[in-house]
Amino acid sequence: MKIRNILIENIKNNVKKALYAIAIGMVVLTLPACKKYLDIIPDNVATIANAFTLRNEAEKYLFTCYSFLPKDGNPLYNMGYMAGDEIWAPLDERELVSYGFRIARGGQNAANPYMNAWSGNYQGGGPSDLYGMFIAIRNCNIFLENVQDMTKVRDLTLDERQRWIAEVKFLKAYYNFYLLRMYGPIPIVDKNIDISAPEEQVRIKRVPFDDCVNYVSNLLDSATVNLPLIITDRGTELGRATKPMALAVKAKLLLMAASPLFNGNADYASFKDKDGVKLMNTTYDANKWKKAADAAKAAITSAESVGFKLYQFPTTSTFKLSDSTKRQLTIRGALTERFNVNTEHVWANPNSRTGFLQQTAMARLVSTVTTSDAREQLSAPIKIAEMFYSVNGVPINEDKTLNFNNKYTVRTAVHSERFYIKEGYQTARLNFDREPRFYADLCFDGGIWYKYDSPSNSDENTFSVEGKSTQLAGASNFGWYNETGYYIKKVVDWNMVNGTNGVTYRDYPWPEIRLADIYLMYAEALNESDGPVNDVFTYLDLIRARAGLLGVKDSWNNFSTNASKYATKDGLREIIHQERNIEMAFEGSRYWDMKRWKLASDVFNQSITGWSVFQPTTSEYYKVRTIFAQNFVAPRDYLTPIRVYDMSVNPNLVQNPGW
Repeated sequence: MKIRNILIENIKNNVKKALYAIAIGMVVLTLPACKKYLDIIPDNVATIANAFTLRNEAEKYLFTCYSFLPKDGNPLYNMGYMAGDEIWAPLDERELVSYGFRIARGGQNAANPYMNAWSGNYQGGGPSDLYGMFIAIRNCNIFLENVQDMTKVRDLTLDERQRWIAEVKFLKAYYNFYLLRMYGPIPIVDKNIDISAPEEQVRIKRVPFDDCVNYVSNLLDSATVNLPLIITDRGTELGRATKPMALAVKAKLLLMAASPLFNGNADYASFKDKDGVKLMNTTYDANKWKKAADAAKAAITSAESVGFKLYQFPTTSTFKLSDSTKRQLTIRGALTERFNVNTEHVWANPNSRTGFLQQTAMARLVSTVTTSDAREQLSAPIKIAEMFYSVNGVPINEDKTLNFNNKYTVRTAVHSERFYIKEGYQTARLNFDREPRFYADLCFDGGIWYKYDSPSNSDENTFSVEGKSTQLAGASNFGWYNETGYYIKKVVDWNMVNGTNGVTYRDYPWPEIRLADIYLMYAEALNESDGPVNDVFTYLDLIRARAGLLGVKDSWNNFSTNASKYATKDGLREIIHQERNIEMAFEGSRYWDMKRWKLASDVFNQSITGWSVFQPTTSEYYKVRTIFAQNFVAPRDYLTPIRVYDMSVNPNLVQNPGW
């Protein structure tokens, strides 16, 4: 009884504190483009006592439910961003204390887990940081219980009531999906447990994974019916849930469930609860891929029906730019162009801003910019730079017309390469003859970094990175330097300006789901269910065309040493995986993809390497050095541990395998 009383008291206290913290957190969620949206201040705290008397008060509680959305646009709080092998940073952790990065370096533990979405701490930089996703779900349940009661909020119209209920069902489904992706099987709390409930009701159990997936899928289906297709009041409501958003999350959920980590994984044969109930179905089910493909196609159809399409940089731009630079701005803009004008952002999260992300990624290009304004801490390991295709649209180790065997030697850039590499500059052969996404997403010693305030007012004679230790962007500042020699250009909006009084970053909401993501989900699921059918190539080629590449068949037929690779399910799977890793690079996707593909135990056990960035000369700089030897333990590290204390409070919980 003592444990039960402690738990009950904790729930009471957490709910009280959460509601006050949420109200404070609302202030930072207001946007210039949606000033009224989430406009709550501490004087108007949304409490249960008065939240469901009038429409205005209920709306505050609706925004409370939104406030738990993770801040994925901040590298400190996006687990997928720095917990894998895609992004590396200096070990000094100077104003970049990322618990995801500590996971990448083998620091995860069960006593006090990093990125603890289960019960809170190190999670989202807001309400969810303190209280975890189950408190988010609890708040959603409170909202649904009250707003579904027609005797409450009497001044709320029926249409608006149905829409608000659908929005919160969507949020509740997403919070459950977020937990599923991290922990596998979770407890399902469809209705809140009363604090006076008997002990056996409070000590809830984890539910088998497939049942969790079905529950979340059904919740999304229920939400979809009454969600709007598109936000019409763009001045006040951008960022709120829509039908395409719900369908896209369902596609992501079912794709995860169909993937090897959760579909027929024999590693989980003994993963059971304390009553012997199996928490993972270890029998492979091919139909899961069919369901995922159907869900992704439905999301595409819905999104395209209201005008979503792959982003293109405006052709009417007044800037004097080459086609090469316009292509790079198209690729970068697919992520960074703000969602009130971006045709690709099916879901952009106004709860998450990107100013800090840009500051930590930006290279120092001019001496008037201080190192604190352009910290250049986020870097890509050499293996990520090698991942991008050649200019011919095939892997560099398959290109039969270009020789990358000497990729670590040095070459001098010529005039025709000036929009990618500074003319006359010496840099690694690895940085030449690469696809446009390589130059749009990454910069490097000698690489061009065009942006709005180009001194030439064009992409001729514009900014470039000089990255050796004695140069402007070199590794000469404690904690504020680039560890590998590859700078993350993709996440920095091209409107960033170097001013006389510092720099200005144009902020943008973080895109949780882009249309390109859904295209790739559909291609992957369809290949797994039906093999290399036409639709797989159709959607892959739409993305490749936007990136300035030929279609898969033409590229492999003309340039690959393995010309028929795309003709088999296995070969096309490899192509799809690489295409996804490239297109979604530096968006926090690779970490989750490698885990669900059950490839993390391979790729996250490879050494992190980079150039010798502390050296001043070309010959010394262009030597590959090992920065860190990662250690991913399988199957343990595929799922996040539950905090030991939480399991002592609820003895019916079982720990994830290996922890």
